[in-house]
Amino acid sequence: MKGTSEFDALGGCVTGDVYNPLDKLNLARSIEFELLTRQPGPLSSVDHIPGAGVYVIYYSGNLPIYAPIAAGNKDGVFQRPIYVGKAIPKGGRKGGLRKDSATVGNALASRLRQHAASIDESTNLDLADFFVRHLVVDDIWIPLGENMLIETFKPVWNRAIDGFGNKDPGRRRATQYKSPWDVLHPGRGFANKLADSTLTPIFLTTRVEDYIAGRPLAKLPKFIIEQQAEADAEAQLSVDET
Repeated sequence: MKGTSEFDALGGCVTGDVYNPLDKLNLARSIEFELLTRQPGPLSSVDHIPGAGVYVIYYSGNLPIYAPIAAGNKDGVFQRPIYVGKAIPKGGRKGGLRKDSATVGNALASRLRQHAASIDESTNLDLADFFVRHLVVDDIWIPLGENMLIETFKPVWNRAIDGFGNKDPGRRRATQYKSPWDVLHPGRGFANKLADSTLTPIFLTTRVEDYIAGRPLAKLPKFIIEQQAEADAEAQLSVDET
């Protein structure tokens, strides 16, 4: 029948669709597979990490709202990231091809230090509870790898609670409010300068619980969504300015 495949005794494809190792999805899966073979290390110790690439951050603490996530990261078994991110080489968004651009510089270490500082400044998180896997990746594949990891793991800080990856916006804008992450995990110095959000910790705790349980999420205000989109764009571009 057209559109079907026959399989030999070992499960190999005999007819029909042909496996293409260069298919975008297969390339993305190869990045994910390679990352997950890496040994996790403490997020508090990332200065030795070279180059640019992708990473996953794990939580193993006792905060009740993240209990289902922490349960997947106990006893040295890390299976459920709380956040996925990427760090591109300096100048990577301005074009050009460099042979070894992914291995030079300290984009990964710089980005992870920023994350570690955010957690350390928070009043209800402990940096000792966070671990990270990272993979240095050729710069053209970094966004693909990040997208695959987010789609696979759907981390709560990527999908339900925005703002963890935000950077110091400098001078406060009149319309800028604390991100959902900063409302739920207060303490970051730059966020303390921003206006109070209309969101409450209770609302965001419920949002986390609903997300983890697979229930529909209450909608965020439009201005919060628009502000976070702007913050994401600024964070992505800032590497070219450092």
